[in-house]
Amino acid sequence: MGGGGTREAAARRPAAAAFAAVGRAAGAGSRALTAALGGGDRARVILLLAAVLALSSADASTVGASATQIRHALHINNTDVGLLVAVTSLVAAVASLPFGVLADRVRRTWTLAFAIVLWGAAMIWSATVANFDQLLLARVALGGVTAAAGPFVASLVGDFFDSSERGRVYGFILAGELVGAGVGFAITGDIAALSWRAALVVLALPAFVLAWLVAHLPEPPRGARDHVAESDAAAESTAAQQLARERGVEPHPELVLTTDPRRLSLLGATRYILRIRTNVALILASACGYFFLAGVQTFGVEFATRQYGIDQALANLLLLVVGAGAVTGVLAGGAIGDLLLRRGLLNGRILVSTVAAAAAAALFAPAIFTHEALTALPYLVLAALAVSAQNPPLDAARLDIMVPLLWGRAEGVRTALRTGAQALAPLLFGAVSDYVFGGGRSGLQWTFALMLLPLAGSAYFLYTALGTYPGDVAAAAAARSGPPAPRSQGSGLRSEPG
Repeated sequence: MGGGGTREAAARRPAAAAFAAVGRAAGAGSRALTAALGGGDRARVILLLAAVLALSSADASTVGASATQIRHALHINNTDVGLLVAVTSLVAAVASLPFGVLADRVRRTWTLAFAIVLWGAAMIWSATVANFDQLLLARVALGGVTAAAGPFVASLVGDFFDSSERGRVYGFILAGELVGAGVGFAITGDIAALSWRAALVVLALPAFVLAWLVAHLPEPPRGARDHVAESDAAAESTAAQQLARERGVEPHPELVLTTDPRRLSLLGATRYILRIRTNVALILASACGYFFLAGVQTFGVEFATRQYGIDQALANLLLLVVGAGAVTGVLAGGAIGDLLLRRGLLNGRILVSTVAAAAAAALFAPAIFTHEALTALPYLVLAALAVSAQNPPLDAARLDIMVPLLWGRAEGVRTALRTGAQALAPLLFGAVSDYVFGGGRSGLQWTFALMLLPLAGSAYFLYTALGTYPGDVAAAAAARSGPPAPRSQGSGLRSEPG
């Protein structure tokens, strides 16, 4: 008895030591991440906003990863699968506009939390449907509530964080979007191989926890850094706006807003937002990039299995490796854009995005035409890095060309137009694959090749923005944003000394 107990205790010691080592490593990783994000309060906000985008992205990726199972279970084709994703995005595009208005006028944390609760309910509904028509209806409801993410996250980022670091902060938040896509492809995608309904339920459950956490975030004061007395304007403008003043950049006079943004109707605000040429260029570039990525999210796994001759589990693993490249891209792109701005390059954020967009189109081409997974992998990783690197500096730049009390509506307009492009992508990818190129492996291959054209178009639109951005930044700096905010309130979350 005594000897047996001693042997069991001895056997347990290595396991206990292993668990302790894992615990120490996890604790060290958590502390390192908190330090990298600037402290506990900042880390909490960044991680929760990242989780909001992750939830939305994971849902879209789960549909793509389980496309084969859904198609067989409901007796549909690629065009129908594309329609499922397209309907979600189209409804989200329309709903983004009223959510943009709400983001400028209501308590954002509570409203976003309520929307996330509805997301979870709609996901569970999707898992219980009996046929394709019911699933389509559930996706309509889901699209209507997921539209809250874009406007609310953009408005909160603008008020929580200093302008000089918004690119870097956006990099961390958009990394959540990519992690969500990875979860959809790898984890729930593998569950979908057993049951696509179970995959949707597993994805829905964390939504309710996330909603509770978001509801308990503090509500930051709106645009406190920009609603200042005229004498303080130079000190309190964004970093890009200060640089434009120092360089003597002349604003576009027709864009200098002289009325209180809160008095603008949705139509009036939309007209003003779309008169800003840089904003239009950034919207078009974003729409082109997300159009291509939406097709990859929906048909990437199926393309990889057919083109490279690998099974679904290996295809999911391949996309995870590619996703790691994309995460590296969003973290690097935002940080480099901020660095160039601090070094005095006013166009730094736009320049980073332009170079990244051009590189992405060039790198995807060889990966599409090779038949070997190992040959395609480096191209795919670098292309994913490039295509994702353009988004954080763009998101930060959009806040620099817009007055704070229009951030929600501006993001609502952008999300509506960008999401409209995303909505068309799965349907067009599926239809072109089935009806233009005859379906099968070659159909998807030539479809992906054709869809590189809009990806290349994003580089062109960004190139045009290099010329208009300085004047639009100066116009935002010259605009009257309303009465000064109370100076006693903090305008954001500063990094804790470290």
